[in-house]
Amino acid sequence: MDAGLPPAVALIDGEHYPPVVRAALERLAARFDFRAALFLGGSEKLRDDCGDGPGYGLPVRRPDEHEAHMVALMQLVSETGAQCVVDLSDEPVVGYRERFRLASAALAAGARYVGADVELRPLQRTPLPLPTVAVIGTGKRVGKTALTGFLARGLADEVSPGPDHLVIVAMGRGGPAEPELIRGGEGIGAAELLAASRRGRHAASDHYEDAALAGVTTIGSRRCGGGLAGSAFDTTIDRAFALLDALPAELVIVEGSGSVIPPAHADATVCVAAADQPLDYIAGYLGTYRLLISDTVVLSMCEPPSADAGRVESLRAEIAQIRPDLTVIPTVFRPRPLGDVAGRRVAYFTTAAERSLDLLTRHLSEVHGAEVVAATAALASRPALQDGLRRAAAADVWLTEIKAAAVDVVAEAAVAAGKELLFCDNEPVAVHGGELAGLSGSLAGLARRRFAGRLERAPAGGTGRS
Repeated sequence: MDAGLPPAVALIDGEHYPPVVRAALERLAARFDFRAALFLGGSEKLRDDCGDGPGYGLPVRRPDEHEAHMVALMQLVSETGAQCVVDLSDEPVVGYRERFRLASAALAAGARYVGADVELRPLQRTPLPLPTVAVIGTGKRVGKTALTGFLARGLADEVSPGPDHLVIVAMGRGGPAEPELIRGGEGIGAAELLAASRRGRHAASDHYEDAALAGVTTIGSRRCGGGLAGSAFDTTIDRAFALLDALPAELVIVEGSGSVIPPAHADATVCVAAADQPLDYIAGYLGTYRLLISDTVVLSMCEPPSADAGRVESLRAEIAQIRPDLTVIPTVFRPRPLGDVAGRRVAYFTTAAERSLDLLTRHLSEVHGAEVVAATAALASRPALQDGLRRAAAADVWLTEIKAAAVDVVAEAAVAAGKELLFCDNEPVAVHGGELAGLSGSLAGLARRRFAGRLERAPAGGTGRS
């Protein structure tokens, strides 16, 4: 063992002649301190006397036929303390799909994945000084912010009453240059969001939406660029975390952006994926990594025309291949106006897909009693939104999500036209036998238990508030 080199595990196969692999390991010993190898299969070039540890010069783990390679790799990384997984395997034993799964397992175990022409680093996640729940996703507009608000409202009974005891920290592509704290419990309405927009803020950024719809304290930050394994290329969220020190928070929800994962150690994690996404975005590529680090998956858009029952079951089956223990909750989203729209002529603005517009407007009519006279799914497309604004002139109330152009375009136009403006939440509703009741409490309980374990394992003064 060389204390100056990173401890490593090698991935090997039997399609390479063992002396070739051993020679490669010996040359790479100048860069890595190899502790063990994981044998992934193949037998073409093996001989009886060189297919085990002695033939390779280090201990070799051979998973049995019932043991998944991902599970075996994560265990081996843990047992050896490896910081790197060095991949000396190749097709046909390990193809593209299998390689992404192995890379995901390495990252989930906290190790770098090093291939011949690629290297992936695990996200550096800072431990926060209080129980932390992460909401991550497999892409943009899958429902992370809606679920974050749902969890925050559900946690009202899980924290002490009073301001700042539950805090959401969000990162967004339109976030503020410097972290911004908003006390949603004081009431955030159209006037406050318009004032922020006129100061040059993106007042439909996630932390504004969270504050207005969940009514809790939020801290907003920004990020630019997203890596395959969830890192942001540039972000100010570390400075946002620093603001927690001045708050009496008992629990924090950290909200991802797109497929970017907040760089905070999460004591409990829920991953949001949309059932209409390509299958490999969820259960392939590095969607696998996101599943491996999660405790629950919430599947959104689980209804036609986005996804039928067969599609939902296929997704559940694919997720179960990776994590058979993972709870999967199929859901749909329904508009929830933050004011009374019964019997009123309403214009509805949303970022939902055009194909779902009839379903959502029907819900506003049948459940909330609105007379929807205009609706547009162009809230995220400013040029296309102009037609929706023209048609909205026939309505008395403009109902909009707090996203995209909701404030700087729709709210400004409503003021200019003398129309009443109401905001609209997207409420998750469980379907296909899923259950959302109790999700907030179970995630909070899990976060608290794991946080307590962190405190027990941490050196004196290393974790927790002073």
